[in-house]
Amino acid sequence: MASGYRDVADALRAAIEAGEYLPGSTLPKQDEIAARHDVNIHTVRKAVALLESEGLVTPIRRRGTVVRARPPMRRLGTERYAKSRWKAGIIGFSADREASGVPWKPGDQTQTVAKVPADDAIAKALDVEPGAEVYERARLVKDDGQPTHTLASYYRPEDVEGTPIVDPTPGPIPGGGGFGVLTSKGMEPERMTETIHSRMPTPDEIETLELPAGEPVMILERLTFTADGRCVEFARGVHAASRFAWTYTFQIPN
Repeated sequence: MASGYRDVADALRAAIEAGEYLPGSTLPKQDEIAARHDVNIHTVRKAVALLESEGLVTPIRRRGTVVRARPPMRRLGTERYAKSRWKAGIIGFSADREASGVPWKPGDQTQTVAKVPADDAIAKALDVEPGAEVYERARLVKDDGQPTHTLASYYRPEDVEGTPIVDPTPGPIPGGGGFGVLTSKGMEPERMTETIHSRMPTPDEIETLELPAGEPVMILERLTFTADGRCVEFARGVHAASRFAWTYTFQIPN
């Protein structure tokens, strides 16, 4: 017999983890849960709210409390940036899909291209003055119609003017994506630094990514350098936390 909402939440969580309630399925009605655990409806609502804040379930109007899918997409680490991939025309976006066994089409990625003032992080990365104009290539990526993340890359205008990087045509850039274009311009990427942290989303991010209540986002910041140490791209991504599993494989340093 449960004594409080945390006990009810523990029981429901255990059932979800054991596969009793599969991703996409609906939990029993709240009055049924209340009767099963000998508690009142208010206690059940608090238990469901706790599971929602943990990202396990989503209440959907006229349907009930639905168990969320576990991360379906692998986001590769160093492997997604292998030169052999983008020199063969396979960019990180498609590499992740192929590694996850998820089909994709060019229209899954849309973008807008514009000149924008550099904020402090962009300015520091690209070694320009804050407020200086840089090119922003902002993408929204979807999987089967559902937004998974946004990614915006920033470049010095003199580096990318007149190249496919500033072409707003939907889909990945032909010929190996942005890295392929940079290479053709004599700025071949050689190393990069990625920083990842989580936070709660802004209202705009909730709307753009169609996030359920309580879901955080993973923020990716990437700096891409040439062999001589010049930063040629600064990228910032906002990823729905429940829609990715981040995978890294690397050689352990001595």
